[in-house]
Amino acid sequence: MKKILLSSVVCAALVYGAEVLPAEKRTFDQSKFIPDISLILDASYVDRNIKDSEVGHLEVPGVAHGLLGSHSHDGDNHATYNAENGFNLNYAELVLSSSVDPFFTMDGVFHFSENGVEIEELFFTSNALGRGTRVKGGKFNSNFGYLNEQHHHAWDFADMPLVYEAFLGMHGLNEVGAQLQWTAPTPFYLMAGLEILQGENEQMFGKDEIELTNINLTADPAHVEGGDGASMVVGYIKASHDIGNTTILGGFSYAQGDSRIDHSEEEEEAHAFAGDAKLYGADFVVLHQLDSYSSIKWQSEYLQRELEGTQYANDDLGNFVSPSMLKKQSGLYSQLIYTHDKNWRMGARYDTILKNDVIKNGASVEQPSGLNKYTAMVEYHTSEFARFRLQYSHDESLFNEDGQREKLDTVILQANISIGAHAAHSF
Repeated sequence: MKKILLSSVVCAALVYGAEVLPAEKRTFDQSKFIPDISLILDASYVDRNIKDSEVGHLEVPGVAHGLLGSHSHDGDNHATYNAENGFNLNYAELVLSSSVDPFFTMDGVFHFSENGVEIEELFFTSNALGRGTRVKGGKFNSNFGYLNEQHHHAWDFADMPLVYEAFLGMHGLNEVGAQLQWTAPTPFYLMAGLEILQGENEQMFGKDEIELTNINLTADPAHVEGGDGASMVVGYIKASHDIGNTTILGGFSYAQGDSRIDHSEEEEEAHAFAGDAKLYGADFVVLHQLDSYSSIKWQSEYLQRELEGTQYANDDLGNFVSPSMLKKQSGLYSQLIYTHDKNWRMGARYDTILKNDVIKNGASVEQPSGLNKYTAMVEYHTSEFARFRLQYSHDESLFNEDGQREKLDTVILQANISIGAHAAHSF
């Protein structure tokens, strides 16, 4: 109604020759209420040496399966990035960001894909408490580790490091909850944070009830009880210091919560896990600025997890079994990125699963070693809004359903293009 009245006043003034005030002097300025808006397109062309029908069945033994290609879970069809040989429209990302009032800002990140629409992040932030304290609430990427809070288009490679995707899945720790951070009044950057999260990560955490409908039940229980309320806690401490043109950043992180891994509806080897999960992380980043546009960045993260509880499955004879399960697993990635100028960047990454101890009913289950992956990339930026990346990877961590190692070679040509106003990415 106000807009209609304002337009009427302006029109009347023009008709009768009255002076019209410039926009900046009017009482109402609509532009102040329009958030920053950006749209990001990510597409790729993929060439793998293994067919699409086979790649979705590959697994990292004892750790995870279904990391590549499209797969079904809980009745939904999930497609990972770069899912198929040939052309892939990975996603369109719509970002809205604005100040709410002097106390709050709000950000929304929405993912559009051929499978549907997803709220990736939607949260408010406030620094109103003062004394270096910041609060956040809603759905957001946890600040666990270094890479987890970054969006896909900010990664230095077209895919997530092996240890992250194997432990946490392609979305990482993306949860509904609350976050409290405190930055210390020190001459160097020192920040501590605490997060209380719902705990719904399908790869490692979770609290939902599991119905064992596709497992041959010869004994109770017919289902695994779920939990209510927030079930996950994340804590971390991060520090950074500048030495000349070199910035050093390091941190330690910890996450703990209930664990529910539900693959009971799978046609082959249906199973489920219920118990407790702990995740430890350490990250270390060194950025050396050569000049205004050139730099060298070394980035590494180490993750270690513990899963302890009960696994529900059928044994080789088709009988329902529920042995106690303990998994102690760890891995890391280390990457080096050289930025030549405003247009060219190149880099290499090494991924590995270091430890893969699986114990059932007190007996160790032997797992294969040499779970490594090697990746190299080169990319060209036409501007800060458009990037084209060529990436090659050689993956020795995956095994087929017959327990044989598959050496996966993948070439990805990726295009990432954005329009609109988008906030700068954190270091």
